[in-house]
Amino acid sequence: MNIILLGAPGAGKGTQASKIAEKYNLLHISTGDIFRANIKNGTEIGKLAKSYTDSGKLVPDSVTCEIVKDRLNWDDAQHGFMLDGFPRNLYQAEQLDKFAEIDICLNIHVDESLLMDRICGRRVCACGESYHVSNLNGATTCAKCGGNLYQRPDDVPETVKTRLDTYKSQTAPLIDYYKSQGKLKTVTGGTGSPDEVFAQICAIFDNDKN
Repeated sequence: MNIILLGAPGAGKGTQASKIAEKYNLLHISTGDIFRANIKNGTEIGKLAKSYTDSGKLVPDSVTCEIVKDRLNWDDAQHGFMLDGFPRNLYQAEQLDKFAEIDICLNIHVDESLLMDRICGRRVCACGESYHVSNLNGATTCAKCGGNLYQRPDDVPETVKTRLDTYKSQTAPLIDYYKSQGKLKTVTGGTGSPDEVFAQICAIFDNDKN
């Protein structure tokens, strides 16, 4: 089974990706991870991508597609994979169809008001711990290491709104694209626990296999 995972920032995509990969024995492919691996290993396409990032430019879609295509050719991707962070736009989706067969495009939908609350209420510590203000009871230090908690610049309301607007504008065509192919499946991620959301996902996948 080959799937694409869609979800706005704060939708809980990372949590569900780990659960999906473990239960269904799927290779979790994050485009961010494979970009970093190619750059670190000094591959030809990694050097090309680095030339763009070093100059502050976005990596072109054509380069991104080549990096993903190369990764999908590895032996460990031949028995099922889950793409996270790709495709990001219609061009990438159309190119993906030329070198891979996608079974399901899973969209984790969460209302924008809930996303705003989740992200803007997040407080983090330098040790890596993360909290939500609703659970802190006024505390300003990390329960694990005692370090000061802070709000990341990316988590302020104005920035979050911009990130969500960008995501929506990029993703809307993808949703239509996979819906027209009969591959789009949507779960609601804002009202239940992570386990309840995962139960929705399992029902979709298990039904698709039958």
